[in-house]
Amino acid sequence: MSPDLSVAVGSVRLKNPVLTASGTFGYGLEFLPFLDLAELGGLVTKGLSPKPRRGNPPERIVETPAGMLNAIGLQNVGVDAFIAEKLPLLRPHDTAVVANVFGETEGEYVEVLEKLDGAAGIAAVELNVSCPNVEAGGMIFGNDPKALAQVVRVCRRATRLPLWVKLSPNVTDIRETARAAEAEGADAISLVNTFVGMAVNVEKRRPVLANGSGGLSGPAIRPLAVWLTWQVRRAVKIPIVGMGGIMTGRDAVEFLLAGASAVQVGTANFVTPRAAVDVIDGLRAWLAERGIKAAAELTGALKSAEAASVPA
Repeated sequence: MSPDLSVAVGSVRLKNPVLTASGTFGYGLEFLPFLDLAELGGLVTKGLSPKPRRGNPPERIVETPAGMLNAIGLQNVGVDAFIAEKLPLLRPHDTAVVANVFGETEGEYVEVLEKLDGAAGIAAVELNVSCPNVEAGGMIFGNDPKALAQVVRVCRRATRLPLWVKLSPNVTDIRETARAAEAEGADAISLVNTFVGMAVNVEKRRPVLANGSGGLSGPAIRPLAVWLTWQVRRAVKIPIVGMGGIMTGRDAVEFLLAGASAVQVGTANFVTPRAAVDVIDGLRAWLAERGIKAAAELTGALKSAEAASVPA
């Protein structure tokens, strides 16, 4: 018998625990030539702002050892165009659509949320309070527990949709921001966004990225992200959606055992557009080989708590 892959992230039911991560999968429609979106547990849209954004100038992406640096700058079509042009094309596909939301101010977050709240076909919203590649908003909110609490508070009031908060790893103690989000009504925590990094063109003696720095993602950050998932699991009671360098079903199992209820696949989508489906197939095979009946059994099932304790 094939294992049951269905999971729940709070009130959001997913047919399997694998979603695509924001900013790595467009609006999902771009991937239709390569896969059936109904195979996914869900997809998370590019970050949506009140108005269209052109993003940062090139160079915006550079490969690094076992990873990638990006400084896209949240290029997107804007929430109105998303609702009018993208969402109607997504509705026929049997998968959960999670709208990632970005604002430079609290008011901009609220504006986007209020528009999405009345749009059919949204399963949840994910607050991007952690992008390292913009001058305003983003990580400015996510790095300060008080600022994070404030923006989550006003966003909670602005929407009836399940509210996921995507945390930055670029903080001293991620448990503080996780607790702040939970206290203000977040329904789930997504973690982690990218780590700040830099690549240097040694011949020209200047940064490769026009933005100077960028967000590091990919397999290079996976052990860090698993560790942060484990830390947050012990700090909050709300569900966690884990991400960071997941390339295979086994990688996804690491996050589930560390405490995630679901996972997002990001950088792997640039390697192969069917990466998330490959992760689902790999997870199903891993469970079947071990006679595990349901993926949900893995969440938080890490046995060696002592081995995962904070280093002295």
